[in-house]
Amino acid sequence: MESRIRSGPSGSRGPRGPRGRLFRAAAAACLALTATACGIGGSGDAPPASGTVTWWDTSGEAESPHFRKLVAEFEKKHPTIDVEYVNVPFEQAQQKYLDAVESGTGIPDVLRADVGWTAGFMADGHLADLTGTRALEGDVSSDFMPNVTDSVIYEDGGVYGVPQVTDTLALLYNRRIFEEAGITRPPATWKDLKDAALRIKERTGAEGIVLNPDPFYALPFLYGEESDLVDAGSLEITVADSASVRGISTAADLVSSGAAPEPPAKDAYAAMQNAFRNGEAAMMINGPWATADLFASEEFKDRGNLGIATVPAGSTGTAGGPIGGHNLVVSAKSENLEASYEFVRYMTSAEQQERTALALGLLPTRTAAYTDKVLADPVRDSFYVVLTKAVARPPIPENGDLLSALQPHYTAILRGEETPRQGLTRTAEEWQTELLPGYDIVR
Repeated sequence: MESRIRSGPSGSRGPRGPRGRLFRAAAAACLALTATACGIGGSGDAPPASGTVTWWDTSGEAESPHFRKLVAEFEKKHPTIDVEYVNVPFEQAQQKYLDAVESGTGIPDVLRADVGWTAGFMADGHLADLTGTRALEGDVSSDFMPNVTDSVIYEDGGVYGVPQVTDTLALLYNRRIFEEAGITRPPATWKDLKDAALRIKERTGAEGIVLNPDPFYALPFLYGEESDLVDAGSLEITVADSASVRGISTAADLVSSGAAPEPPAKDAYAAMQNAFRNGEAAMMINGPWATADLFASEEFKDRGNLGIATVPAGSTGTAGGPIGGHNLVVSAKSENLEASYEFVRYMTSAEQQERTALALGLLPTRTAAYTDKVLADPVRDSFYVVLTKAVARPPIPENGDLLSALQPHYTAILRGEETPRQGLTRTAEEWQTELLPGYDIVR
């Protein structure tokens, strides 16, 4: 059995270590109860809400027109409520929200928050508890997909957001290029993927696979080795253990071997997306949000040219992408709470989730939204299957900050500027010093 060497202040507890563990326990307990017991449920008929709701939407260019349309329909249905729609670039939204909270001005009433941000916002008291409000109705244990509620139920049993969309990462591949290279099926392991990528490059001239150095996209390499960023239950940082190093070494090897080009230091997502949509690369790891843009391209005008499969397995035989998605959260400082609740209720209803899935290909969080129409589309059906193998991220307040701190190191690793061992060890040490002082580092 592999030796697990721990370093750090054993027995000490940082300000947020226990909080993460309590969050997981509370979520598990709450999921076992009915919606009423957990405070999830509408408050029945109520006087019409009124006022102005400022909504920061973090969706991209291909998605935002749809959400603008839903806002307009909401305002028509609720004439006493005005919605000030603001589209905020996703990569700027977390910091912009924190800046607004710190200054006390310009805080949106409702934010489309990444699941990785939500717990931190909860822990710092920025979000309204939606228990018993009109923001959410139904039984959380049966109305929502498994795992999507982990990021909104907190240690006090309160509910601090409503899951709007969920997602995960899959292997997207170009069937035309595969056929030209004589490849008949998507690779099942990372080794198979490397071999296929090199074959594609040799036979077609296209890049085999393009990578995104955003650390969210590194998680399938860790999961393939049955590792993770942290073990919240035992208060351990596992990002630098031997399994994690092995997983990230797999990603680095794709670049150093020529199976993937070196990713740019900036605008890497756009570079990856453009290379794939233009037929310059045969594979990429991405989520359902990417499909609307792909289908607008000449290369994927024939939708059947897009293949979707579960991400490859690592040396353990395990495969899976991270569960992502967005929650609609309400600011604790909102002066228009009732109107905000009504808006969140509308935007996250099964009806609107079904419409969003049909329009954008995004995955609903409510089970009722997975209608025959939604699953009739091969893309959504494929991602639904992929989602069944997805891995929940550690439900701790520091989740979003962990990925932000890993970003420069993972980028440096893929660009050959740090070794996987160096980059991940430095990451673990920074986490222990700045984010998780009560955690031990497993090496």
